[in-house]
Amino acid sequence: MNPIDMTCYIKRFWKENALVIFCLVILCGLQVGANMLMMQSFQGIIDRNMDRFVLWTLILVGVWFLIYGLTGVETFFRCRVIRSMNNAIRQDIAEILLKKSYRSFHEQSVGEYLSQFMNDISQIENLAWNPFFDCIRSAVTVVFSIAALLTLHWSLLAASIATTVIMLSVPKLFHKKMEELGNVCTQKQATAVSQLKEQLAGYDVLRFFEQERRFIRNAKEAGDQIEKPKFCLAYVKGFVGAGMGCVNIVCQMLHVALIGVLSVRGIILQGALTGGGNLCGNLSAGLGNMTQDVLSMSSVRPYFQKIFGNIENSAETEAMNIETKAEMSAKIQMDAVQNSIVMEHVNFSYDKKTVIKDFSACFEKGGKYALIGPSGCGKSTLLKLILGCLPEYTGSIRLDDREIRDCRPEQLWQQMSYIEQDVFLFNTTILDNITLGGEFENEQIEKALQDSALENDLLSLPDGANTVVGENGSNLSGGQKQRVAIARALLHNRSVLLVDEGTSALDRENADRIEKNLLSNPELTLILVSHHLSAEQKKRFSQVFHF
Repeated sequence: MNPIDMTCYIKRFWKENALVIFCLVILCGLQVGANMLMMQSFQGIIDRNMDRFVLWTLILVGVWFLIYGLTGVETFFRCRVIRSMNNAIRQDIAEILLKKSYRSFHEQSVGEYLSQFMNDISQIENLAWNPFFDCIRSAVTVVFSIAALLTLHWSLLAASIATTVIMLSVPKLFHKKMEELGNVCTQKQATAVSQLKEQLAGYDVLRFFEQERRFIRNAKEAGDQIEKPKFCLAYVKGFVGAGMGCVNIVCQMLHVALIGVLSVRGIILQGALTGGGNLCGNLSAGLGNMTQDVLSMSSVRPYFQKIFGNIENSAETEAMNIETKAEMSAKIQMDAVQNSIVMEHVNFSYDKKTVIKDFSACFEKGGKYALIGPSGCGKSTLLKLILGCLPEYTGSIRLDDREIRDCRPEQLWQQMSYIEQDVFLFNTTILDNITLGGEFENEQIEKALQDSALENDLLSLPDGANTVVGENGSNLSGGQKQRVAIARALLHNRSVLLVDEGTSALDRENADRIEKNLLSNPELTLILVSHHLSAEQKKRFSQVFHF
């Protein structure tokens, strides 16, 4: 697979880009034409011909009104297509993330993904999209300027070609350096964003232990790591631009001198001293801007490489695995568990650390099972194995006669609900967090609220089920968040429910009520993780596994 770069998105939105380019062509043509009109107006002054001066001046004013009006139109279309391309990148990032396995997704932090969605796309806009359109504008200006100069005299075209070769050759000396600096900038900024996220996540710890200075110091250091590579990239571009400016001035003065000689000898209009100088300036500036834009676009490659560069190594491999699984899964109709979930001699390790060793168990349909043991003994890992999140196990895990590693995780998740200990809620209403946008009957929702012991809490909230929970449920207590997660799992009516300390934040009364509702459902296969259960509680389960 070829690496995705800016050209992919330019081609994808070619019609919108073509509209912007069309506006730029007309706009540049009018600007160059304005310089030709200026020559005619200035020639009227030289010839002491007032009528000629007034006529061409009025036409010139009208052209400039058109130029400014068209500039606003071009800006509108440019902003619209940039928005579309930025959103397309974000959509592609989201689709790539969905192709990742559970384990590969969690190899990177949320801060690194957030950096891709925000900082990297902002840099792509600044280093690729805007320079791309500016480069088109400069190129069109150069073409029109060359054509205009050619109408004056062929020697001006020859001089233009010579300066073009010079202006396009010089940037190649800096191309590799700019790409390297862009690569360093992306890496350091991603690391800094991750460090900032860590500081914000540890805010409470630092405050509780009176380490405010450390918070400020680390935030400052992370901020400097963001700004320092940007500063380095900017000033190197500045020095390169300054050098190119010097070359540009030399080329421009040569053009002016040539126009002066031709004008004095009467070969071209004397008015060309004004408009011709502007044409030469446009030509030289256009060439200089083009080289700057090309340098800028060359420095954006690392950002695309960062976002999409691992496709060949990871996403493409995973896609092949998904296709293989899809072929196998297509032959197997995924129905709800009919008999049991069987684990035989299962082993699993994180790197070199063995978490589960030679574990065997049979979870019968409708059975209620508890996994008990201290933290870190593998209980949560066992649930993730059943969910198909960690296919790198040895041994066998079967749903009836279907091996889990031969099924797509999405197929397994259609049969199972999973309640984590650290419940995540979206910053929307309680009801939306329960339904996740799905369509359900009122009776179904009310039953889920009752079975999760949540209905009484809703009566005390200002907007009931339509109360906004805040970022990650910040407006709710830990127990309320867990009950929202339980209601969500019950409403979606999966045949298997995996609960990882899902009632740890509840008071005893509500916990007992919820457990009773779960344990009394004959159709539900329940596997519950807990640090400890009383002797009375253990009697409620079909079997208790000690780790």
